[in-house]
Amino acid sequence: MTNHTRKLLKIQTSLFQNDGQSTQLINQFAERWLTANPEGEILTRDLAASPIPHLDLARFQAFTSDPAERTREQQAVVDFSDTLIEEIKAADTLVLGIPMYNFTVPSSLHSYFDHIARAGVTFRYTENGPQGLLTGKRATVIITRGGLYGEDHAQTRFIRQFLGFIGIEEVEFIHAEGLAMGGNSRDTALNAAREQLSQLA
Repeated sequence: MTNHTRKLLKIQTSLFQNDGQSTQLINQFAERWLTANPEGEILTRDLAASPIPHLDLARFQAFTSDPAERTREQQAVVDFSDTLIEEIKAADTLVLGIPMYNFTVPSSLHSYFDHIARAGVTFRYTENGPQGLLTGKRATVIITRGGLYGEDHAQTRFIRQFLGFIGIEEVEFIHAEGLAMGGNSRDTALNAAREQLSQLA
């Protein structure tokens, strides 16, 4: 019987890609995770470098179509969504780097969520309401913001709600705020986030 190889899915969303503060922080998490799991594997999904198409009517209909009647184009849409979902299924741990853009998450992350929220695949409806199917995973979410909005902001609540909806309920948030406020605010916030990260991975 072989030992399970632990896997980390790293999801980055910054428009600045590897230069973004949120990306640098999740990279720090990934480095510490790999130190703790030297045989582990890390998969990176960069939503800025490889954007997920926005959900339109054709893509939505592909998800809801009868598998036996799908066109080739519809099957390609479903296959792409399945790939994204399999990445999550294979991971024990997720780390997401999410800057605040216009008071919410990057639109690329919205599109990603639209492609992994699929009834019967990542959640199902029951008589007691929706039930997430991607259970047994933990997630660390690192949020970077130019101003000060607090940990109970709608952005944070949305991410927690969505992850819980698909079954990921063990979620740790780290907020690095005030990064655009000048003075020592940026360095203080980033140092505090790094300290929190050092105690997680």
